[in-house]
Amino acid sequence: MPSSPNLYQYLMGSLSFVVEANSSTRYMLINTPNTFHTVSPFLVQKLLKSCIGEIQNVKKLRSGDLLVQVDSKQASVISKLTHLGTFPVKTSFHKTLNVSRGVLSNPDFIHVTEAEFVEELRDQNVCAARRINIRRDGRLIPAQHVVLTFQTPVLPKSIKAGYINCKLRPYIPNPLQCFKCQRYGHSQQSCRGTDPVCGKCVESGHEINVCTSDTFK
Repeated sequence: MPSSPNLYQYLMGSLSFVVEANSSTRYMLINTPNTFHTVSPFLVQKLLKSCIGEIQNVKKLRSGDLLVQVDSKQASVISKLTHLGTFPVKTSFHKTLNVSRGVLSNPDFIHVTEAEFVEELRDQNVCAARRINIRRDGRLIPAQHVVLTFQTPVLPKSIKAGYINCKLRPYIPNPLQCFKCQRYGHSQQSCRGTDPVCGKCVESGHEINVCTSDTFK
């Protein structure tokens, strides 16, 4: 994987690709009632080009919707579209690809509230803040680490917080684990497995609350 900060990789089902992104990049969804599954890619390209010009990237999702990578001006045009040629369409900004999350770690901000972070850093595209808590002796204690959400797909290397220049590191959430099959990448609610797998002995056929094993595996 290239290490350039302007390279943005995203995964959606079987879709995985790396695209050049910058602070003006936006990701939008375009859907039509009968989906784009049977529509010629040549026609889609011509219709999009006639509406907004050249597009950086277009992908058709498994749902049949189009995921397009555009600049902010093109995004403004797309958001107002009701038809693409003769196709009635609805458009929306992708819920996760248009934001980035980074971790600020500095003891000087240990007493700063999440609301204050958002208010003071709004002009640097911060739209949300969440302090990380650590558990110690059965109690949750606020840590010096704060997860900042930016309204841009590219995480800045640093920000100016008050009089302090703060470096940011990418926020990597804990992987999603299914507590039914014990595998990663999906939740228990969406698990397709038939038999439960014990989280203690890793044997199938029973759950952890009835496990008779003495050790965790």
